[in-house]
Amino acid sequence: MAKYDKADLERRMKGAVESLRSDLGGLRTGRANTALLDPITVEVYGSKMPLNQVATVSAPEPRLLSVQVWDKSNIGPVEKAIRSAGLGLNPINDGNNIRLPIPDLTEDRRKELAKLVHSYAEKARVAIRNVRRDGIDALKADETKKEISEDDRKRGETEVQKLTDEMIKEVETVAAQKEQEILGK
Repeated sequence: MAKYDKADLERRMKGAVESLRSDLGGLRTGRANTALLDPITVEVYGSKMPLNQVATVSAPEPRLLSVQVWDKSNIGPVEKAIRSAGLGLNPINDGNNIRLPIPDLTEDRRKELAKLVHSYAEKARVAIRNVRRDGIDALKADETKKEISEDDRKRGETEVQKLTDEMIKEVETVAAQKEQEILGK
């Protein structure tokens, strides 16, 4: 069992929050955001590659994304990957670039996205709780090996719980902001 390391626990919990932020960055809010296309992979040259390795994505207007494919022979596969990504976008191929008009979000789609925000947030909370459990297990193992006293273990557990509460509060804040952005309130 690993020795208790507060800095490592904090790093891992912050990693869960950052992961949540990047997941939420990809959710569409009705405004063009290049992060929307980050999860897309394209089948080119016999392998799957992230979209940002075969094209430049930009947002020239608030409701339009532009995808400039570097190798013109890859325009078809890029267009197909965007269509099949389930983002509700309809690519327009003009031969050189792919334009993606961002449609208005329907009320149902907004509610769907809000549910997705909740599920991402729950995933982050579970990850944080798993880190907390690892920290408490490490403290108990250290106590069993007589490396720390019972009082030290209890102090450590209080510290771990305090850190967990802070990180979960941050997850709640990040999720609430994204939900407001999506629901337009």
